[in-house]
Amino acid sequence: MATLTTDLTVVADRPGAKAKVRYVRMSASKVRVVLNLVRGKRVEEALDILKFSERLAAQEVAKCLRSAIANAYHNEEIPAEELYVSVGFADEGPTIKRFRPRARGRAGRIHKQTCHITVEVTRMSETELDELRTVAELKAKGRQSQAKSGSASAGGDRAKRVAQSKAAAAGSDAVDDSNDVDDDTGIDAGEEE
Repeated sequence: MATLTTDLTVVADRPGAKAKVRYVRMSASKVRVVLNLVRGKRVEEALDILKFSERLAAQEVAKCLRSAIANAYHNEEIPAEELYVSVGFADEGPTIKRFRPRARGRAGRIHKQTCHITVEVTRMSETELDELRTVAELKAKGRQSQAKSGSASAGGDRAKRVAQSKAAAAGSDAVDDSNDVDDDTGIDAGEEE
């Protein structure tokens, strides 16, 4: 059974927090592959990566990451939008040894490996936070300008274009009625006589 422990740390004069999940019944090498995917990423992006990962280790890493985010919010009052995954590693835990009966009275060894997962989140630097804020402001201005111009979405514009093209097609059908072509023979109605 995996147990969850949490610790508060400060990394390089930037506040943050860490969390550990201990005695996970999985090999440390399998967990390290998943940790390599999220190390250095913002926490929202890291959670998305873990959500769509097909590896079973992603569930344990996500649990540890969510705990670290909660620790940062509770202990340091840092919102999740300002955090990134600064450290993530998996150490080997104790190996549970079991035996399986084999042929001719022998016994085969089975090693059930465990590991300890540690994830640490740290607050982004002020320059990175300023960049994120400017991007958020630009997105907000873009949404406001779309709302003011009357085009709430690209889908609304497309609906107008489709309606216009249908109206134009209906108008051209009315003009083309004079040149009727018999569908069976391919001969104009005026040439049959």
